[in-house]
Amino acid sequence: MSPQKSGLTKEDLKTFKEEIIHQFHVVSEGVIDQVKLVAEGVATVNEKLDKIHQELKTEIQETRQEVLAAVKFSYAELDKRLTTLEKEFLELKLRVEKIEIRSIS
Repeated sequence: MSPQKSGLTKEDLKTFKEEIIHQFHVVSEGVIDQVKLVAEGVATVNEKLDKIHQELKTEIQETRQEVLAAVKFSYAELDKRLTTLEKEFLELKLRVEKIEIRSIS
């Protein structure tokens, strides 16, 4: 069926085509605006994640330093206690040897 038989003229078809193109532009502009909003949202979330990442990294580093300091202190305390025990053990060993020497003689 030709456009002439359906009652549509070339001018009608041209108008219809222009209206479809206009509607496409309206819809595409809306989609582009929505994509821009999503991109801005993603950028905002990315900035927040970067900030949280940096804060966590700093907190982990501080905690690590605190743990290392505590371990170092604990090690020093344990070393001091072990040294004291070794000294007392040697003193006791000497006393026992003296007692044994006396009991043999």
